[in-house]
Parts: sequence; structure tokens; C-alpha cells
Amino acid sequence: MTEHTLAQQLAGFAAGTSYDDLPVDVVQSVKMRVLDTLGIATAAASLETSRAAREWARRQGVAEQGTGTSGIGVAQPLPAAQAAFVNGVLAHSLDYDDTHLPSVLHPSASVVPTALAAAERIGADGRAVIRAIAVGLEVCVRIGMAGYDRKAGNSTFFEHGQHATSICGAMGASVAAALLDGADEKRIVDTLGVAASMASGIIEANRTGGTVKRIHCGWAAHAAISAAELVGLGLTGPPTVLEGRFGFFQAWLHGTFDASEITDGLGTRWSVPDIFFKPYPANHFTHAAVDAAAALREQGVGIDEIETLVLGVPEQNKRTVGEPIEVKRTPDTGYMAQFSGPYAVALGLLGGTGLGAGLDDYTDELAHDRRRREIMAKVDVVADERCTEIFPLQFPAVLTARLTGGRDVVTEVLTTRGGPARPLSFDELTAKFRDNALRALTEDEADQLAATCRRLDECADLRGLMAPLTGVDAPTPARRDEPNTY
Repeated sequence: MTEHTLAQQLAGFAAGTSYDDLPVDVVQSVKMRVLDTLGIATAAASLETSRAAREWARRQGVAEQGTGTSGIGVAQPLPAAQAAFVNGVLAHSLDYDDTHLPSVLHPSASVVPTALAAAERIGADGRAVIRAIAVGLEVCVRIGMAGYDRKAGNSTFFEHGQHATSICGAMGASVAAALLDGADEKRIVDTLGVAASMASGIIEANRTGGTVKRIHCGWAAHAAISAAELVGLGLTGPPTVLEGRFGFFQAWLHGTFDASEITDGLGTRWSVPDIFFKPYPANHFTHAAVDAAAALREQGVGIDEIETLVLGVPEQNKRTVGEPIEVKRTPDTGYMAQFSGPYAVALGLLGGTGLGAGLDDYTDELAHDRRRREIMAKVDVVADERCTEIFPLQFPAVLTARLTGGRDVVTEVLTTRGGPARPLSFDELTAKFRDNALRALTEDEADQLAATCRRLDECADLRGLMAPLTGVDAPTPARRDEPNTY
């Protein structure tokens, strides 16, 4: 081979990027993603699926002396792959983890648990962890974007029934694990080659039920650690693993992919800061509806003077948040409310917790709240042409309120909060973290963990970072273990 393969180019980027090469905004972004991921995982600790993940990990056996790592809610030290599995499951279980657009990947839920487990095992410092996470996230996003069809405006992975988050997450996370294991460029290529045979994720549960999607990021993290460890023991992978005749893109995407999404600007143009944080624990398509309704409230529009509400969304989103409208106006559970445009409007008009909507706002009781039901009954959800044109680079909404007397008031939210156009500050992310973490940690524990994440680059050894989380299993708002998406 006279030209470098895609895996070799990614490996060269990974091995050749030092902590000092990272832009300041990338370093800051990684710190925030560690904080965000740990808070979400802590809030998810008491779910039945989380307990199942922990029990399964325990049954695989405890770690050898001096090699143990921390699983959230697991008192015993675990092998790194098992700890990464547990923490990845929890990080992805509440529909609250970060999202890259337009690929609709959730990168941190795989990469961060992988890097923290790999770092804890060897006693790596904070700078090594930041570098590994930054590179791992970048690899994950670029591989995901290679499968994004710009003409169709959709991910080819999803069109094939595949969960790009876990498939691409295993690849990016494996690079993070390899870097922390001290791998050179050749070993990183091999790690990608091995991880590709472990990457998986089928999203049929989104359609017909089942909780399996919650383990996807955990399994990606498990695969990533395992691949790096196996390569360290001598296993090898094909250098053409991505673009080869029988490689990753042929297997998953039938050979249709855009290699330039991987190679263009690699090492100079970073995707990491552009990954959207989720301010609200609900389907991402509903977020702009919350903000548009909150804007009505802030303008002084009274709920009792509203006769009708029309929520305009992208055509592609309408089915998720507005159909069938009778169901979306009367969600039976807090989980169903997470996917309801009318509920998002009611929440925005009434005001919520956290950053505007928190976990406590999506309960079965509030789904049946009389005041919310009265508001939801007034809401229609329609396709809006301008929103459709913007999608999927943003998930916009336009809300029109017809008031008594016939006057219309329109609010537009054309950019999604938490993305580069409307970023969340470190302080706002810390508020979200506290809202999540205080369900299981004391104030002092939560504050200390937040402070450690904020100065992650100054930490000489991260072995104590996860210690407060090994005993958590506190109650979270009542919710049914139903399938989730995006």
C-alpha cells in the first residue's frame, strides 16, 4: 500500500496529538463532558437496567489485586472493561447525554467511561485523560459523519437500522483506551481493526420496545477496553479495516461513505466543541418547543388568555413529537412526556426545574397534571417549512399562540440550546450536574467532584475520582423502563 489507509491516518492523528496540541476550547469542552457524563450516570444509578448491568458485571468476577477500577454503584473493584460497561450503560440511560449534529451521535457516553476506566487502571494523570477523550471523541464523530448522507439529510447507519452511537462509539473509545495504554501508531491501527469486529448496535427497540438500547454505550466501552487489551497481548487487525472490501463501511453501510469526513482537517479542525450538550432530559426534538413556550411566558403572555397553540417543527420531527396528536396531548407516563411536543409547550409555559426542564419535570404524575393537560389540549403540531430546511443541523421550532381577541404571538427558536450557537457555560453545566448528582451524593461530594472536573488538567492521579460514586443507588423520579431514542 502506497497511501495511508483511513485507520492509519486516524492512528497517526491520535499518536501525534499531544495534550499541548489541543486547542483551549477542546480542553474546556472535555472537562465539561466528563462532568456532564458523571452527573447523568449518577442520576441513572437506580434504574432496573442499571442494576442489571451492575449485577452482570459483578458476575464476571472482581479485579486482580492492584488493577481494579470503579463502577458506579459497585462496591467491589472491577476489571476495566466491566467498569467501563457499567458506567457506559448508566451514561446513556436517561436520554440526557450529549449529541453531535447532524450525525445524531451520542459520543461521550462511550468515550468518557472508557477513558476513565483505562486511566484509573494505570493511574494516568488528568492531562492524559483529556487528550485521550478529545482524540476519542474526534474519531467517533468523524467515523459517524462518514456515514451521514448530506443529500438525504440523514445517517445511513440509522437507515439500515444500526445505532451509530454505539458502533462509532466503540471505534472512538478504542482509540482513547489505546492512547492511555501507551500504544504507538501501529498498535492504534490494530486496536481499530479489532474494535471493528466488536462494534455493534441495533435500534429496533426504538420501534417496538425493549430496554436493550441502554446497554449500547456500555457495550461499546467494554469493546473498546477489550480491543486495546487484546492488541496489547499481541492480537492484530487489518490496516484497511475501515474502507476495505470487507471492512467496516462495507459491512455497515454497504460501501457508501464519505472518506473526506474523516480526513479533511484532521488534527486542525476539531469537532469536539461543537457536540451539543442536552440542557433538558427529553427527546432532543422537543427542546426548542420548551424554549419557544418559555419565551411566550417571558413576554408576559398569560396561559388563560391563550386560545390555541400551533407548534411548527421540521417535517422529519413531526412524527416523533406530534403523532398521533391525541396521544401526544395525553401522555400516560413521564417517559411518554419526553417525546411529546404538547407537553414540552406546557412545560415551557409553566416553567421547570434545572436549566428550564429537569428530571423532576418528567414524572408520571405530572404527565396527568390537570393544568398541563389543559394546555396540551390546545396544542397542534405541524410541519414548518423553514424548520424543515434547517434540520438536521438544528432542531428548531416556531410557536404561534392565538390569544383571546384574535391576536397572534409568535416565538421562534431556530438554534438548539447547548450547541455552538447557544452554548451552555461551565456554570450551567455544573448546575445540571448538581441537579443530577445530588440524587445520590451529598453536597460536599458533588461539589468536590465538580471541582475536580473543572481542574482535571491539574490532577496528577485520577484513581480517587470515582470513589464517591461506587456506593450510589439513590431513587430517581418514577419512570418506566421503556425504549428510548436520540
